[in-house]
Amino acid sequence: MGTTGVQPGRVLVVGLGISGMSTAIRLHGLGWEPTIVERAPGRRTEGYFIATMGTGQAAARRLGILDALPNRTSPPGSAQYQVTRDGGRSKSVGVFDIPLRPKPMLMLRGDVEEALFNALPADATVRTRTTPVQIVQDADGVEVTLRELGTETETTERFDLVVGADGLRSTVRQLVFGPHEKYLHHLGFMIAAFQLPRVPTGLGPSDGAMQFEVGRSLIIYPFADHLPTALFSYKTDDVDAEFTQAPAERLREVYGPAPYGQLFEEVVADFEKAGSYLFDSAEQVKMDTWHKGRVVLVGDSAWCPTLYSGMGSSTGMAGADLLGAVLEEHPVSLEAALTDWERRLRPYTDSYQKMGATGALAFTPPNERAITVRKLIQSQLRRPWLAPVIRLAARVVPLIRDRNVDLVAATEPVPA
Repeated sequence: MGTTGVQPGRVLVVGLGISGMSTAIRLHGLGWEPTIVERAPGRRTEGYFIATMGTGQAAARRLGILDALPNRTSPPGSAQYQVTRDGGRSKSVGVFDIPLRPKPMLMLRGDVEEALFNALPADATVRTRTTPVQIVQDADGVEVTLRELGTETETTERFDLVVGADGLRSTVRQLVFGPHEKYLHHLGFMIAAFQLPRVPTGLGPSDGAMQFEVGRSLIIYPFADHLPTALFSYKTDDVDAEFTQAPAERLREVYGPAPYGQLFEEVVADFEKAGSYLFDSAEQVKMDTWHKGRVVLVGDSAWCPTLYSGMGSSTGMAGADLLGAVLEEHPVSLEAALTDWERRLRPYTDSYQKMGATGALAFTPPNERAITVRKLIQSQLRRPWLAPVIRLAARVVPLIRDRNVDLVAATEPVPA
């Protein structure tokens, strides 16, 4: 199926998350008319700990939201502790205390979504409780049947471009590219994250804690001006079996046998009462192409580096930002634009997925030796001699360097 030029027109963005709103803002700046649909009743306001890395900061600046993003990094004097279930506690260093430039901005996922939502153009249409159920395209446009959930009313509308930004289990990807099983790849880990209602016993308001055991961990992420969030991460050999119990029950089983220790007992009790939380398998999306005709996937729908990479929100903004730049550079052919966008972006998303696979082991130690090595490394992170070594590595080691690359500035378009 051929495609014609890249004249701005109506664009349907599926998903009111970071990737979707970033795409709508960026394309609106080029003259596109965005309609955003979201199957949930409204925008998510909660969220777990994230780091906006240099790559995300560069994109946020062009999207006009960088100054609206709070930096909730714990203040000097706050502590990070490694704890054990028998009551042991030693001072440690948080992973984002590493002396990188630019410094990661620590915040909640909801902070990024709020900044993007407030930056949406006034004439953008946002429809909640709405999802696509059929997508049919031709060379000149895309017919999309949208269902309003609750009333089950269906309408069919025509768009010039459809962007699937609807997450790991994308409806757009399923309708246009095929079933989830074809593209989702298990990493073999489960994650649970939520907003704590209080500071755990024994910690200061901006202190963090890490409890690492073989095949499982619990991390308390502190903030300067906000209650902490908690992350459970554990190894699994059977992802499907993880969803056969209530999440809190499953955590107690996986982290057993009791006694669990004070930190775990407090946090899992709060998790059990939480009204909103994340409990899911860690998956990456592997696809040969992210576009088909006038339909393109962005963010977790297309590549999903996972929470372990620390790059999910940054890549969501950066991928959308680069999409806008490439559409602007290729005014003649949509196919040429989307092909060039993939060419320029894919080396970085591949790198971020490698970070995710490596990070899973850092978050969830596979053996006692890994726990010992982690403690040793963290004990050295504040040594003065290490800072210049890390800064050099940040310039030459891809798994560090790529976190801070401005994707628009760093990638070259295909010559006309």
